Amino acid sequence: MISDLRQRVVLITGASRGIGLGVAGAFAAAGATVYLLADDPVVTAAAERIGATGYVADITHSDKVAAVLARIDRIDVLVNNAGLERMTPVADTSAENEAVFRRVVEINVVGTFIVTSLTLPKLRDGGRIINTASVWGRVGEPLFGAYVASKHAVLGLTKTWAKELGPRNITVNAVCPGWVKTEASMRSLNRMAERTGMDEDVLLTDILAAQALPGLMEPQDVAGPYLFLASALAANVTGQSLGVDRGELPW
Repeated sequence: MISDLRQRVVLITGASRGIGLGVAGAFAAAGATVYLLADDPVVTAAAERIGATGYVADITHSDKVAAVLARIDRIDVLVNNAGLERMTPVADTSAENEAVFRRVVEINVVGTFIVTSLTLPKLRDGGRIINTASVWGRVGEPLFGAYVASKHAVLGLTKTWAKELGPRNITVNAVCPGWVKTEASMRSLNRMAERTGMDEDVLLTDILAAQALPGLMEPQDVAGPYLFLASALAANVTGQSLGVDRGELPW
């Protein structure tokens, strides 16, 4: 399945840790040339560990993204994985909550647009775009309005770009992970537990009980679908969202 990924050039955003780094490691292991982009100085060291190249840039700044892309000759696969997950309760009228809401949308939606738009001139015809959405891109989740709305938007962009880029034979799809053990998800779990007064372990047990398959996924557990969507096997798959949630939602 992954033999055709050798010698492919892959750019992954938000890949300094978590799902992004897990996916990057899988592409590197498959023989691809991998570039990581994140607004996090640890991305260079993380990239070195998996045999990739890391660049630091805030994806909401077009000039910074353009400066990174200027150092890459061509791209075969773009993985828009960068994202911010924070609580933004609708009843909270504080300036801080409004600022967080704006920042979540700016990174998850505007940043994804900026990277994709600037990458297109270097993305070969027949290339692949894979967006990281979320199971929360299909449902509502109390207190996470900005994040949920942004992931719904990512699914909308996925469908729209699939239509726009079809004439270039570029496929555009989304992967929607369920609960994965990352710093972001564990931080959200902590805040959910604080809000509800529940013990974190009890809350996590309740959350995972909704899955058909037991257990909490690790970042590397969701990498397979990205490799599939980047491979020749998915040449006729575009505009789709693939749930990787151990059966949490009926897709």
